[in-house]
Amino acid sequence: MTERDTPGGETGTDGVLDISAPEQFAALAHPLRQRLLFALTHEAATISQLAVRLGVAKGSVAHHLKTLHTAGLVHIAETRTVRGGTEHRYRRTGRRLRIAEPRPADRAALLNAVAQEVDRSPDEHLLSLRHLRLTPERARRLRETLAELVDGAQEDGPEQPVHGVLVVMYEQERP
Repeated sequence: MTERDTPGGETGTDGVLDISAPEQFAALAHPLRQRLLFALTHEAATISQLAVRLGVAKGSVAHHLKTLHTAGLVHIAETRTVRGGTEHRYRRTGRRLRIAEPRPADRAALLNAVAQEVDRSPDEHLLSLRHLRLTPERARRLRETLAELVDGAQEDGPEQPVHGVLVVMYEQERP
């Protein structure tokens, strides 16, 4: 499976992977799979490297990587023969994931997994909910500004901790 051959999603030139297939939502619903995606944010890694980095058994990492691979969220970036076996280096398919019209159950599972990831954070985190009354034009501009802010954030280098950012903007249901 290549970066362009993903179930239900395309990776654009901007590195954004559109998530729309049920198997993608199912894969994202598990917190360890999200941790694996975070670990693969900057560089490809093997099952052994990921197991050590995350403190998880190699068999568990292999199982969850297979699910992510089948869903098109990671791909095999490199394969080499090591001591008579085959070693794969996995890489994220998209730098950023964009959720395209999730069903309520998909959204709930994804947000639950993110909540578990936030709970594991060793540092303070920001969790804020605000409701604003905006014209459709101002809402569109705010949505674009938020996307630009997240996409344009500059990284400080590979030795720095990885921070997850989840941005959600929605129109509240009208009574």
